[in-house]
Amino acid sequence: MTPILHSVSYAGLWPGQAALDLEAFLDKAAELGFAGVMLMAKRPHLSLLEYSTDACLRLREGLERRGLSCPVLAGYNNFSADLEHGEVPQREIQIHYVAGLARMARDLGARVVRIFTAYEHPAAGYSQLWRMTVEALRECARRAADLGVTIGVQNHHDLAVDYRSLRDLLEEVDHPNCRACFDAWAPALHGTDIVEAARVMAPWVCHTTVADYQLRPRFRYQPALVNYAPEPAWVQAVPMGEGFIDYRGFFAALRAGGYDGTVGYEMCSPLKGGGSIENLDGYAQRFLAYMRKADGGPAQR
Repeated sequence: MTPILHSVSYAGLWPGQAALDLEAFLDKAAELGFAGVMLMAKRPHLSLLEYSTDACLRLREGLERRGLSCPVLAGYNNFSADLEHGEVPQREIQIHYVAGLARMARDLGARVVRIFTAYEHPAAGYSQLWRMTVEALRECARRAADLGVTIGVQNHHDLAVDYRSLRDLLEEVDHPNCRACFDAWAPALHGTDIVEAARVMAPWVCHTTVADYQLRPRFRYQPALVNYAPEPAWVQAVPMGEGFIDYRGFFAALRAGGYDGTVGYEMCSPLKGGGSIENLDGYAQRFLAYMRKADGGPAQR
C-alpha cells in the first residue's frame, strides 16, 4: 500500500493546530519523506475559486519538482444540505462542485475524488434521502468518468455510514466510477468487526484514510442520585499504533481482498500532545514508520 499525507493535517482547522498554506504543506510533505499527498479541496488549500486549469497545471509541476504525486482530492459535500428550502437547487450546486473537483483531479493527475453522502435531515425521510443521494452519486460518477476520474464515497456522513449500507448504496448507484473510500474509524466506533467490514468492502475500495484514537470515558454527575450517568466517550487522536483500532487486521483484510492502493494519513481533530508543528511532524513520521513495518518494506521515498 502507498502512504500519502492528507493536507487537512496542516490546515489549522481546529484550535491550536499549526497552519501551513498549500505550498508550505507540499514542502513539508516532501521534507517528511512522503511520495504523495491527498489535497483538501477547500480553503485554505485547494479551492475551486482559486484553481483554474492553468493554476492546477502549475501546481502539478510544483508537485513533480518536489517528487510528489497527488492521487486523491478530498471533497467536502453534503447532499442533504438546506433541504428545508426546496427552491434552492442545492443538489445541482453540490454536483457542480464535485464535477469541478473531478476537473481539478484530471488536471493534477489524480485518479480519485473523495466525497461524502448526506447527513440525515428532518425535511426528508430515510428512503427519500437515500434515493436523492443515489441519484446525485450516479450523476457525479458519470461526470467524473468523462474526465477519467473515480468518485470515492467515504463512510463518514449519516447515510450509509454502516459498511453494509455503504455496499448497498454503491450497488444501487451501479457505476464503475463510483467506489468506496472506506476507512476503519467509523465502524470501529460503531463496535463493528472491522476485519469483517474490510473483507466485505475490499472489492469496492479505491482509497482509505486512517488515523488512530483512544477512548476517554465521560460521565455527568447526578446530584439527586449521588452518582454519575455515562455520556458518549471523548475520542482522542493518538499516534498510529497507540489507539484501539485494529489497523493490522484491517489492512490485512483489504490486502486479502485485492486492495493495494493509497492509504491517506490525516490529523483532523485535537492530538494528544497538542497542535504544534513539531507534534504534527512527529505523528506523520510515526505513521510512515508504522506503514513501513506493516508492509515489511520502506514506506518513504
